[in-house]
Amino acid sequence: MISRKLMKFGTIGVTVLALAGCSGGFGSGGIFGGNNSNRDTVPRPTEQRQSSFFDLFKTRDNPNTTVEVNKYIWNASLDVLNFLPIQSVDPFSGVIVTGYGTPPGGGRAYRATIYVQDPALDARSLNVALATRSGPASAETTRAIEDAILSRARQLRIRDGKL
Repeated sequence: MISRKLMKFGTIGVTVLALAGCSGGFGSGGIFGGNNSNRDTVPRPTEQRQSSFFDLFKTRDNPNTTVEVNKYIWNASLDVLNFLPIQSVDPFSGVIVTGYGTPPGGGRAYRATIYVQDPALDARSLNVALATRSGPASAETTRAIEDAILSRARQLRIRDGKL
């Protein structure tokens, strides 16, 4: 009779312990865990913002103060047109203005205004306005200068090992 009572209490004890374990009993306020009220007493900052995956695509910088110029196109423009004297340079807006100069082996003086408008290494990022003393340069000459700048920019990028 005593062994039956022991078995009954043993079975009840095991059941209670199993249920206590399922309900977070040992470490979170169950039978042996005690009170977990101290868990919420840690001071938290008043302004706590959860970040999400979409925060990576938001621009938080002011577009009027950030520099968004492709460095390879910028340096290639200065490289290719190094025979022209630089009048003004503004890396924040992406504009390079040069004075008149004669290319090596050429007889006509040119003046250029280069506008780098995008951080991408792309033909759409570059605008070149080329002029001679008698007016705008031909479209073929302007296109040849743009192609030379973009080719040099790609060479610079490959040299940096970023490709």
